[in-house]
Amino acid sequence: MSLGAAADDSGTEIHLPADIDWEMLDKSKFFFLGAALFSGVSGMLYPMVVLKTRKQVITKDVSCVKLAVSILRSEGCRGFYRGFGTSLVGTIPARSLYMGALEMTKSNVGCVTVKMGFSEAKADAIANAAAGVSAAMAAQLVWTPIDVVSQRLMVQGGNSAVRYNGGVDAFRKIIRTDGVRGLYRGFGISILTYAPCNAVWWTAYSMGHRAVWGGIGCYYLKKEGDGGGGGVGFTPDSKAIVAVQGLSAAMASGFSAVITMPLDTIKTRLQVLDGEGSNGRPSIGQTVKNLVKEGGLSACYRGLGPRWASMSLSATTMITTYEFLKRLSTKNQDCHI
Repeated sequence: MSLGAAADDSGTEIHLPADIDWEMLDKSKFFFLGAALFSGVSGMLYPMVVLKTRKQVITKDVSCVKLAVSILRSEGCRGFYRGFGTSLVGTIPARSLYMGALEMTKSNVGCVTVKMGFSEAKADAIANAAAGVSAAMAAQLVWTPIDVVSQRLMVQGGNSAVRYNGGVDAFRKIIRTDGVRGLYRGFGISILTYAPCNAVWWTAYSMGHRAVWGGIGCYYLKKEGDGGGGGVGFTPDSKAIVAVQGLSAAMASGFSAVITMPLDTIKTRLQVLDGEGSNGRPSIGQTVKNLVKEGGLSACYRGLGPRWASMSLSATTMITTYEFLKRLSTKNQDCHI
């Protein structure tokens, strides 16, 4: 893929590795390597998930550092990996559904939008938005029950009563108490949160990726102009490609966090307040009214900083792993990283 840095005939072109679509992938290698790579990434980031979840359910505001020290003292390192086994089991099918839906939708929608006359940049943005929505909806079929079980395991221990003896025991007790519906508690609000979040993220990532490379191209164009040289193609090395992918992912995470934070706040409150109060779990409308009473729009953005940081770290790691995985899984190994 080549990105022109300017409309000028002497503009520098950035020669990036060719885009890899669904038809170019060795599917078995893609899913097998994907499960292994993303399981490793999930393991590295899991302690942050535990901290975030516990902060959401405790009644008083405690800093992440104090909470981490408390977990380490009372439960040891194992406290940071409560529910990890359950989460890991769900990672393989959920990631497979996510990646499959993402790549199939991106490839198909991208072809349709180009045929409809959209420019490459607009077609890419539309395809990424549609792919993000379909991937999120497909993955939630597996992620919601896994979240219900793993989050209940995360918050027990320390000062909380231990109700479940592992993931299997939690699964059985939830089924016995609430039926299958108990495993899909919060499914609707999860779709309402993650579908637009993924659409915004993948669109912002696509646009940010092009913008960063465009800026780099303009820099080289100016450099060549100062040196009196003509338009010369620029082929970045693998380190530069990974750095731009990471920067684009961080930018997309920040934008997505700001846009979707109110939905995430509502989702978290519905989950945290479940079973509390005389009227049971509050509705979405009641939750919104409570937030408006407490502080208006600003109340919807509580915890934006930690969410922005965690999303950026997670997304940067995931996208670089994901792009690396795609190049490892091509049927034709002529496409280099």
